[in-house]
Amino acid sequence: MGMTRNQAITLLKQYIQDERMLNHSYASEAVMRALARRLGQDEEKWGLAGLLHDLDIERVKGDLTVHGLEAAKILTEKGVDADIVEAIQMHNEMVTGTIRTKEFHHALAAGETITGLITATALVYPDKKLTSVKVKSVTKRMKEKAFAASVRRENILECEKIGLSLDEFAGIALDAMRGIHDELGL
Repeated sequence: MGMTRNQAITLLKQYIQDERMLNHSYASEAVMRALARRLGQDEEKWGLAGLLHDLDIERVKGDLTVHGLEAAKILTEKGVDADIVEAIQMHNEMVTGTIRTKEFHHALAAGETITGLITATALVYPDKKLTSVKVKSVTKRMKEKAFAASVRRENILECEKIGLSLDEFAGIALDAMRGIHDELGL
């Protein structure tokens, strides 16, 4: 794989300063690890992709026309597996000019995106805790386009391309994030 989790966290903190972005990365890692377990895939590999998928977001100042390219360059230089680098690039299809076709790519796009919807859902509860969030609340919020409007629902629905219903996917993601709720402050 070319990189341990500790090395990945050190690298992440070198490039990402915003605490919300770090939490998004940790949540994405947890969701990707849970998806890997559910789908019989490599948990370390999928976890690294989740952890590092937004490595260049601050460096490119959120510009989605280049987001992923800088990360790919950095990670390739660090010796990270080509399929992890490819999945990270493919989570932002805009930059690649191609569409996602691999399970790994769909999982990362859906997995990293649902973390935003789950976080936004938790934040509307009085206690702002993931333990208060129900799968039904997440799926209901999916239908409310004005709620967490920047969350790309079509990415979340790519869960169906990896053989998971929205309910099952939301449950896996919610459980994964609950597992690190202290780290996320939720």
